[in-house]
Amino acid sequence: MKEGFLFKMLHFLNLSLHILKTRVWYKFFLKKSGKKNTIINPIVLTPSCIILGDHVLIRNNGRLEGIFNYQGTKYSPEINIGDNVTIEQNAHITCACKIHIGNNTAIAANVTITDIDHPYLDITLPPERQTLLVTPVQIGEDCKIYNNAVILPGTILGKHTVVAANAVILGREYPAFCVLAGIPAKIVKQYDFTKNTWLVP
Repeated sequence: MKEGFLFKMLHFLNLSLHILKTRVWYKFFLKKSGKKNTIINPIVLTPSCIILGDHVLIRNNGRLEGIFNYQGTKYSPEINIGDNVTIEQNAHITCACKIHIGNNTAIAANVTITDIDHPYLDITLPPERQTLLVTPVQIGEDCKIYNNAVILPGTILGKHTVVAANAVILGREYPAFCVLAGIPAKIVKQYDFTKNTWLVP
């Protein structure tokens, strides 16, 4: 009983420390931050390009990185995260243009979201040393993105979209109220409001 109580107290104190740090320290450096946000132990954070709504939770070991200069090209990154968004541990979010995550979206562990592509056009150079291809990413409201999913540049997810675990979302537009799964991801079902039921393509 004592060990359980002690563990809960330590967890509460640790979380309280991160809440305080987010609302006093990080808020000073973030591009914009709303109310009651919590960022826990990021491994990389470029706050000057990050906009947070209200009640945002970003768990441990997140990489939220804006790229301002790459191979001599300058960029103006913006990572815009809406209200009531939860991002679980080990998130990998890299941005050179714009990534928007809509209100009430939940992102599970180990998810990658990027608007950056390393092209392989010049065979005399490694891909990492070539000029970036950059296309904005937009994730709609009320989406659920499961573990290990990868969302690539140019992706537009409609609201109420579910992305299955391990799915790879290519850079195209997907409709609202659908479920995506696979590599590359495809629509496995979509809600039809005229028939009030889920349809399988």
